Amino acid sequence: MGLRRKRNDKLTVKNRLIALMQPKSPISEQYRTIRTNIQFSAVDSDLCTITVSSAGPGEGKTTTISNLAVVFAQQGKRVLLVDCDLRKPMIHNVFQKPNTLGLTNVLTKQIDAAKAIHETAMENLFVMTSGPIPPNPAELLGSASMEAFIKEVTAHFDLVLFDTPPVLAVADAQIMANQTDASILVVSSGNTDRDGAMKAKETLASAKGRLLGAVLNNKELENGADYYYYYSYK
Repeated sequence: MGLRRKRNDKLTVKNRLIALMQPKSPISEQYRTIRTNIQFSAVDSDLCTITVSSAGPGEGKTTTISNLAVVFAQQGKRVLLVDCDLRKPMIHNVFQKPNTLGLTNVLTKQIDAAKAIHETAMENLFVMTSGPIPPNPAELLGSASMEAFIKEVTAHFDLVLFDTPPVLAVADAQIMANQTDASILVVSSGNTDRDGAMKAKETLASAKGRLLGAVLNNKELENGADYYYYYSYK
């Protein structure tokens, strides 16, 4: 499969990609710490596919997965970031890419995967937007076409990251967690309800893929800076 696409040399990502825009910042260092923890989690097995979700909306899952994609690419890994939020997609906004063609077109066999993959301003980092919002997101994500798509892209990328809708809103994240090697839960300090976070954790943990742990973001430091960190469930 020919996966190289025309590169746009102009840096057009939003400021939320702090790992790319400010690689020496404390927050960028925290994303690298998350990367290290993920790699330690995979010491006995390869993690080629990871689902990232949150308990509810607005908790920072898209920002988190986008920056994780950046720090893995900075390490030299060939990374594909796929927008599997087929209800409220955001990856195309973060990376300023068109969303006329994307994952939904691939899953419905309108186009080949290669035609829906975009290069980014970051070397080794590629994105696939959601494409047009379908009437049946859960059915598409749980289809044989999705299984075939995952098999195809993992043959060409070292790591494939899937951004999914919130766990407690719809079944999409659990469907993807069942199809990927592992999952990560994003929670927002002061925002995420404890009971909701625990229910989301249990839902992802019940999937066949491993729940690696959680990323806590928006934890305010004394100087007012945002702080992101990772911890594993034991």
